[in-house]
Amino acid sequence: MNRFALAFSMFLFCAPALGMAAEPITLPLWPDRTLPPLPKVSEETTKWFTSIGGPNPARVTDVTTPTITVYRPEHPNGTSVIVAPGGGYVFLSWKHEGTQVCEWLNSIGVTAVLLKYRTPTRDDAAQFTMPVEDAQRALGIVRHHATEWGLDPQRVGLLGFSAGANLAGHAAWDNLNRTYPQNPDFDDPRGPDFLVFIYGGGFTMKDQPTKLREEVKLPALAPPAFFLVAHDDKNNPVEAALLYLEYKKLNRPADLHIFTKGGHGFGMRDDKHPINDWPQMCAEWMQSLEFIPKAK
Repeated sequence: MNRFALAFSMFLFCAPALGMAAEPITLPLWPDRTLPPLPKVSEETTKWFTSIGGPNPARVTDVTTPTITVYRPEHPNGTSVIVAPGGGYVFLSWKHEGTQVCEWLNSIGVTAVLLKYRTPTRDDAAQFTMPVEDAQRALGIVRHHATEWGLDPQRVGLLGFSAGANLAGHAAWDNLNRTYPQNPDFDDPRGPDFLVFIYGGGFTMKDQPTKLREEVKLPALAPPAFFLVAHDDKNNPVEAALLYLEYKKLNRPADLHIFTKGGHGFGMRDDKHPINDWPQMCAEWMQSLEFIPKAK
């Protein structure tokens, strides 16, 4: 980040103290790095995207320059959460799994960091690799600027939906030793301090969907996790239950919520199901672990 951009970001983050509303700021994740090209989109992926409606104003795709957009609340409590929207590693559901989530986080005093990670990567051999690199980079940038942004570097969470939950899980569990030697100031191998995993998947064996893949090994100090999913969401409730059991084996803090109805991809939408109250439950979970202060 150049000096002007840094000074400008500091001004925006100090604005509430000056009696001004802080506007969201957007920062590039890799300003000094030439990123590898995205994998070529296959015909199968193109057909899948078309089958679910294709491009629309609420979807972001073809992200070759990943960024973070920082939303600062009026009364910040020092906690921050990086938000990773879903979209099958083809697009990002930018509104109901992105900007609206940031608005909710701001309402409970949390600084929200909306991650625009590289996509489409669905046709990559390991489709989560580039997005996880972006998530780890975002964690490092937030912690690097924690003092000037008024944040606690020990209270940086990662919240993901669907594919975003998949990348969040990988960032939390199996990429803890990833480093970026080209910019060591932002190396951050320890992952998020807590994890919110909303209707995620991709961790079970294709031919045995009731078993985790052999390479899925949760670390002994896996970050506290909040799992939420609907029973009618294909295999995702099975995955959430299996991952929760791994937490139980490790005696690590975790919540598991499986609701009868809700399907997939509801995000912040209110479909008149009990599962749509998940933001309040998540806030109470964060309060119970003292990641955010209890409401007065």
